[in-house]
Amino acid sequence: MGISLSYSKSRDLALEITNDAFMKCFDSFKKMDEAPSLKPWLRRITVNTAIDYYRKDKRFQNHLEADGETPVFDEVYAPDQLAFEDIIKLLKQLPEDQQMVFNLYEVEGYSHREVAERLEITESSSRVYLTRAKSKLRQLIQQHMKEYAGR
Repeated sequence: MGISLSYSKSRDLALEITNDAFMKCFDSFKKMDEAPSLKPWLRRITVNTAIDYYRKDKRFQNHLEADGETPVFDEVYAPDQLAFEDIIKLLKQLPEDQQMVFNLYEVEGYSHREVAERLEITESSSRVYLTRAKSKLRQLIQQHMKEYAGR
């Protein structure tokens, strides 16, 4: 469920993704000769199911191309004070396309080429979405920390 939550905007959709992932898992398990390592296998099925939901729900209408003006940042520094729940809340504030690219690239470790293939976008669009996601996350973290300090 935690993986599904990081790829969806609502708890209901995350539950639906989780249920479908388990159904795919059980259907595939019957066909296998050897039992795979369950945790990574189920994680991969869940991520792929979330991608399927994303593609089904929303097509990239306007593919963004790198224009050379968007700075590319290599790292996002999240303050140690942020709890897991806070980070998930901040990620959910990103536009869906940025959240999906961020999760696939930063969390799952896909390359931009793999992200582009899975989401049916160009590699440069993947880079732009990631850059914008990181930039937006920096703003959200700063805002969150100001609010936290004001308590």
